[in-house]
Amino acid sequence: MVLLAVILALAGAEIAYVAYRYHQVHRVTLRHLDKVATAGPNVGVQTFLLIGSTSRCVLNGKQGSAFGLCSQGITGVNSDVILLLRADQQTHSVSILSIPRDLVMNNVRPGGFYKIDAALADGPDQLVNVIEENFGIPVNHFVELNFDSFQNVVNALGGIKMYFPDRVYDDSSGLHIRTTGCVYLNGFNALALVRARNYWYYEGGQWRDDGSGDLGRIIRVHEFLRVLATAVINRGLSNPLTDNALLGAVAPDLEIDSKLSIGDMEDLLQAFKSTNVATVPELTLPNVENFADYMYEGYDYGSVVLPTYPQDQRTVDEFLGLKAPPGAKVFPDKIKVSVLNGSGVADQAATTAAKLATLGFRVVGTGTATPVGPISETVVYYAPGDLLDGERVVEDLSGIVSMTEGPTDAGADVTVVTGSDFSVWQPHVRKPGAMTTTTTTTTTVPSASVSTLGAPSPALQSLPSYDPRACPSS
Repeated sequence: MVLLAVILALAGAEIAYVAYRYHQVHRVTLRHLDKVATAGPNVGVQTFLLIGSTSRCVLNGKQGSAFGLCSQGITGVNSDVILLLRADQQTHSVSILSIPRDLVMNNVRPGGFYKIDAALADGPDQLVNVIEENFGIPVNHFVELNFDSFQNVVNALGGIKMYFPDRVYDDSSGLHIRTTGCVYLNGFNALALVRARNYWYYEGGQWRDDGSGDLGRIIRVHEFLRVLATAVINRGLSNPLTDNALLGAVAPDLEIDSKLSIGDMEDLLQAFKSTNVATVPELTLPNVENFADYMYEGYDYGSVVLPTYPQDQRTVDEFLGLKAPPGAKVFPDKIKVSVLNGSGVADQAATTAAKLATLGFRVVGTGTATPVGPISETVVYYAPGDLLDGERVVEDLSGIVSMTEGPTDAGADVTVVTGSDFSVWQPHVRKPGAMTTTTTTTTTVPSASVSTLGAPSPALQSLPSYDPRACPSS
């Protein structure tokens, strides 16, 4: 929402001044972006991919070595924040979906298995492609901030204040809040807060480890962005001096896609201007945490989170405002499916194929794949152009499951490579859809135990009592 605030400020400022600042913004051409709908139910709807880049090599260096320097060999390019914003001009509604940076999946980098934050190393177009291929989310526009531009936004507003119930610190991010109550944050402090993933708080006479890693950070980011967006609306948009400082501070370090026009910004302003920032849904893609060292093909990926179905799809459906799963109109008997045993569990491919056949899918073959590790995702590969088929198959799986485009096996439209923690839904009952429909459904349970890794995280997460929040009204 900090990026949204900047776009809103651009849209609300003087036209001549906007044109001047607009041409200072870096623009990039992305081939995987979806065209904005001009007909049908999605007219007036735009989805923005908003990211915070960790690149040190584009920074001005004024922050010193606090966040590491390119000259010190810290040359990686990752997306610290991956946030999707959906703005509907017709309903004047906005929704937000965060994707954990440590989510591991196939094809994050072309043909490779990585944490999703690594996609940016191959450019923003690759990150757009990963999100569209794995989650079926159409992305219309791209906006990126780096460390410098984030700090500049906060400083241009004169800093912001947040209420801290407890003292907190994170040595890794540089966060040190030594007092409680309403605390002033400049750009440096604010960046340290939103980057904190090793978060400690002082409660009951001792320091306690929050222990939630990136998922806890996402909760704090959501709350910070609410506070920041409120500050922009209160101090900017109608204040030429604040708008001038805000736009001048961020434009030279802002990167947007080449198709994002001033007109698009004005449309977003129309969609957002009557929205209460405090009520904007801020969802997080559900996942299963694995804080142990995650091994994949002999490589240690460290702490990761794993995708989980059907919770992921239901959350995506809610974000997109869908009333039924995307594959609801695709019939199983039209889909050719093959199954490969990717876990080494005896007869897993044959058993899975039999259950899918009972559900009506056309099973065209079974086989084996090389196991990648003791804990592995079930991967649903779909052939190019068969995204809806892949989503339809995924609807009948649960547990640690991910989806991506091809290659498929045995001439199938969809190939399921089985993993260590998943199940097929019972064939004699119908699984409820993501949203309430007029169809009568029967509550079901998976046909086998799903996961030993713990329960999936919720899509809507409450703010812990020790986390910072908006200052109480005076």
